[in-house]
Order: sequence, then structure tokens, then C-alpha cells
Amino acid sequence: MITNLDMLFVGVGGQGVLTASDIAAQVGLDLGLDAKKSEVHGFAQRGGVVDSHVRWAPAVGSPTCEKGTVDVLMAFELLEAGRWVDWLRPGGMIVVNRQQITPMSVSIANAVYPDEAALLAALRGRASKVVVVDALPLAEEAGNTRTVNTIMLAALSTLLETDAEVWETAILRRVPQRYADVNREAFRLGRAAAG
Repeated sequence: MITNLDMLFVGVGGQGVLTASDIAAQVGLDLGLDAKKSEVHGFAQRGGVVDSHVRWAPAVGSPTCEKGTVDVLMAFELLEAGRWVDWLRPGGMIVVNRQQITPMSVSIANAVYPDEAALLAALRGRASKVVVVDALPLAEEAGNTRTVNTIMLAALSTLLETDAEVWETAILRRVPQRYADVNREAFRLGRAAAG
């Protein structure tokens, strides 16, 4: 069983990053561990960068991870994985959504969105395991594009020595009852995609 785990959730505003990190913190508590989280969302509602640290341990002091110590990087957008990969400890794991959201620097300036193959190669050069998930099409298949975060949490649940039911229960406690079935399906699809 996991006793210590540092996770960093990153993405773009509107992707459900903060909700996913809330649920991950709750899973830590449900497993009998101390769990703390910290988030930065600045211009998130305008498509800006969002990051949230989640730490599990028998006793957690600081809610934030230190650069180079993160066990699992949860990247809801491909470029954000590249931007935050230095926070991962050597041999850590990455769960990355293949989705590409064009940043303002590309839309209105001369910047270029990096090639997907180059980004994935950089991630694989840093991590012991990289799980790439096409979360948006899977969320559409589940019946609601807002279940991207459930897809990502399901993928994460396959990497950790935890019971999948603990994750699904935490998700279903968080979402409105009318969305329970679509989130159950998203959880099933996310686990299958990561397996």
C-alpha cells in the first residue's frame, strides 16, 4: 500500500484540473492517510495555466511539492506536461492527456506549438512510465466532455497500489447525482485506456 505520494496536476482552465485534485486528495484521506493540496489558478477561467499539488503521507507538512520531487505528474494538456516535467523526480510517472490547447503565445505571437512526438520523447526521457490518454474523445464516448478529469483519474488509479473502487466512490461523491452514470462510464473507459 502507498504511504507517501506527491502528485502535481497541471492543465488549462476549464479542464477540471482542480476538481480532479480535490478528488485525489479525498482518495488519500479515504485510504487513511493525511492529504493536503495547494492550487494556483490565476487566469484559469480565461484558459490560463492551472496547477495543483496533492500530497499523501502518514503526516503531511507542506501542501506543496518541491521541484524535482513529484512522484506522479498528471498533465491534462500535452504542452503543460512539457512545461512541468522538471517537477518530476527521476523515475517518476506521468499521465498525460494527448489534447492540445493552443496557448496565446501561439495564437497571437510567433511561438510554435512543439511537435507531439518531440514532447512525448522528452517526457519518456524523464519518466519511468508515461501513460498517454486521449481523454477528450473518451469523455465524448462516455457522454459528456466534462468527464475528462474522471478519465484522467481512472488512468491514474491503474498506476497506483490502490483499490479502483475507492477512486470511483470518491468521484461519485463529488459529482451531482444526475451525472453518476456518465462518470461511471468515463471511469471504466479511462481505466481501459490506461491498461
